[in-house]
Amino acid sequence: MFDRDQTARVALTASYNSRMHNAGRQGSLGALMPSASRLAAVCAFVLLCCLGTIAAKDFVMPAAQPARTYPAHDDHPMEKVVVAVDPYDVEDKASIFSVNYRNHGYMPIFFVITNDGDQPVSLVGMKAQLNTKDRSKLFPSTTDDLVRRLSRPSRNDRPNTLPIPLPRKEVKGGVDRKTWDEIEQAQFGAKAVEPHSTVRGFLFFDIADISNPLAGASFYLMGVHDGKGNELMYFEIPMEKYLSAPPQAKQLQ
Repeated sequence: MFDRDQTARVALTASYNSRMHNAGRQGSLGALMPSASRLAAVCAFVLLCCLGTIAAKDFVMPAAQPARTYPAHDDHPMEKVVVAVDPYDVEDKASIFSVNYRNHGYMPIFFVITNDGDQPVSLVGMKAQLNTKDRSKLFPSTTDDLVRRLSRPSRNDRPNTLPIPLPRKEVKGGVDRKTWDEIEQAQFGAKAVEPHSTVRGFLFFDIADISNPLAGASFYLMGVHDGKGNELMYFEIPMEKYLSAPPQAKQLQ
């Protein structure tokens, strides 16, 4: 009898311990699952935010409207060609770029040409310039000009006179691939305007030493030729057309 009772108690104890162990395991797993789910959700959110930030900085060329819809334009009805400029002189417009060009002394100007005629217009010999109120003549910067300015290294070449040697700032040259691609994509590069079409791109003017480059300035375009090789009359756009336009007319179109 003693052996049977002892055996029964041992069996009951083992069964009870087994049930408690399994319950403990299930409780531990149940506690871990919500934490793991929350961690996965947080990681996914952070990843999406990072991807969104990267995507937001990718340059996208603004769509061009017909040139005559911009406040600052010059229309040649007889030649059926219209030229417009749209300065990106405010932060909300300039935010389409990953680079703050104004901080580097440049003003991007969106340049648009519409050809309403039946023959192509050649831009191979095109010459653009921005004449400021003090009669300075500014010409569009080249890719090399932009890269040179943007890649100017921050130097620290002064001798260290402190008794304790400090780490020196490394001199970094060049621009990254993203910036290089942005410059190439943004710059105006059309060689012709086909009939009944519009071309666009950015011209970058060096305004490093000019506090208010648009006031009293005028934009000029020369060297545009029709399909027969005849040079068109030069285009002249007073920048006051842009400055005096209603605020909504200056926004991204």
